[in-house]
Amino acid sequence: MILAVASGKGGTGKTLVATSLALSLEGQGSVQLLDCDVEEPNAHVLLRPTITSSRPVLVPVPRVDKEKCTYCRVCSEACPYNAIAVMGKNVLVFPELCHGCGVCSYVCPEKAISEEGREIGVVEEGRAGEVRFVHGRLAIGEAMAPPVIRAVKQRADRSSTVIIDVPPGNSCPVVEAVKGSDFCLLVTEPTPFGLHDLALAVELATKLNVPCGVVINRDGSGDQEVERYCAQQHVPVLLKIPLDRRIAELYCRGQTLVAGMPTWRKPFRDLLESVQRLAVAGR
Repeated sequence: MILAVASGKGGTGKTLVATSLALSLEGQGSVQLLDCDVEEPNAHVLLRPTITSSRPVLVPVPRVDKEKCTYCRVCSEACPYNAIAVMGKNVLVFPELCHGCGVCSYVCPEKAISEEGREIGVVEEGRAGEVRFVHGRLAIGEAMAPPVIRAVKQRADRSSTVIIDVPPGNSCPVVEAVKGSDFCLLVTEPTPFGLHDLALAVELATKLNVPCGVVINRDGSGDQEVERYCAQQHVPVLLKIPLDRRIAELYCRGQTLVAGMPTWRKPFRDLLESVQRLAVAGR
């Protein structure tokens, strides 16, 4: 199955849950972790994988043949992102705005536009013990994370248990990372801010038709409103991780919960079993 671990709000412990889930499955079959938080990937800090391969992520951008171009402006009028402009006898291309949709080359009546690849990031693969690891890195200064996320997800092995570490928030990168998953595990905290973003994340998962459940991290630090919301929305709370200084110290040292406190291995295995049952029931 493919399990997306999302959060809505940043800083809730999403990566801690994703990496602990992956490590808890060692010896239980093939497991793969995809870190799709390509703007700030940090699962490698906890897993410490050995990277064995790296490949660039390219997006197609237009290249104009000035000998064929008649400066008719059809391409600039068709571009939904204003990434190409015709000014007199000059054609200006803005690669940072281009989404690689190809509409400019499609509509050009003179066939004067071809496409060339522009590197916007890399995808790296390796292993951390028995866990196969993939993550993406968006190049500094680039704004479009979805193409790098798609490149990471293309490396998913559906014959394995695939765990996706999703970016925080509820924007396009999150949609790209979550869609196509069998289940979405939402990590939150019992605070008003956590509840606000949890509600948005539940709405997003519902619109993507991906069943979801909740993990409450730092349980005991706030109020009961998150649990009340989950009960009202019929979203199951599958695991509670208490507010515990020892867990915070482990994270600060770059250790996962399962590696630093092995007694958590069984709760995370039980969590995955619950997710698998709910995913089957939600199909």
